[in-house]
Amino acid sequence: MTKTQDIERRLGDWMRGRLPFAVAEFVMFVLKQGWACLFGASLLFAIIGTRMIWQTDWALNRYDALFLIAIGLQVVFLAFKLETWAEARVILLFHITGTAMELFKTYAGSWAYPEDAIFRLYGVPLFSGFMYAAVGSYMARVTRLFDMKFAPFPPLMLHFGLAVLIYVNFFSHHFLPDIRIALFAATVVFYARTRIWFQIGLNWYWMPLPVAAFFSSFFLWLAENIGTLTGTWIYSGQNPLELVSFAKMGSWYLLLYVAFATVTLVVRDPIRRNPVALGHRAQPQKSRSDQEQPTPQY
Repeated sequence: MTKTQDIERRLGDWMRGRLPFAVAEFVMFVLKQGWACLFGASLLFAIIGTRMIWQTDWALNRYDALFLIAIGLQVVFLAFKLETWAEARVILLFHITGTAMELFKTYAGSWAYPEDAIFRLYGVPLFSGFMYAAVGSYMARVTRLFDMKFAPFPPLMLHFGLAVLIYVNFFSHHFLPDIRIALFAATVVFYARTRIWFQIGLNWYWMPLPVAAFFSSFFLWLAENIGTLTGTWIYSGQNPLELVSFAKMGSWYLLLYVAFATVTLVVRDPIRRNPVALGHRAQPQKSRSDQEQPTPQY
């Protein structure tokens, strides 16, 4: 048992002894989710904080400060083993694919970065790639922290093929017909039967993968609004005080499948073709404080 797991077990036992079982499990779920998105939350706090205090006459540009903060966060995460080196490779891959998309989308006029920066590439400040890296960090960490298993899983050819089509469509729809409706349908067809099994304490639960992607895309949409309301980036034709279109939530929903495929390029253990392979793990076990609690139904 790792130190993090020991802390989780002790905290969970403490809450289950004082709160109704369902409430304690939900609180633990929220806390673990918050811990999983620590990198992204830290970056959002940096975006808000720098917006509140930064002055235009300061020697260091705000975008450059965000870039240095993001690098510092990554170093801290690795130094304190908050991320594994395997997860760092996932984050680097998603950082590269995200930066490529940023370069194209800003060139196409989809959005813009209005402030100056030294650390930039063709008008794109380099901190922007870390925003995509934050999504990769979350997906890698949440998979490990919840000991997630995905079953039954579609053939890998369909899994990676869909991710490639989604990524290509983000570029090609500027010149060719947009096929995102077909891509939305494909995510449901391919993953409708796939359950995300996740662990809270000693108990196991599951959620359909497309449902989890939908909820995650909503929170990413909220984070995107923080970016636009602070003026960190601006969408073409958008009023600075206007909420980001809900259509962007659909974009994040699709992009999550790209991130998911990127994670599974490096981490294959959670993938299960047959749900029966989860048999002994899918049955919840009870800690001492759970002895009088009913067994959760899946």
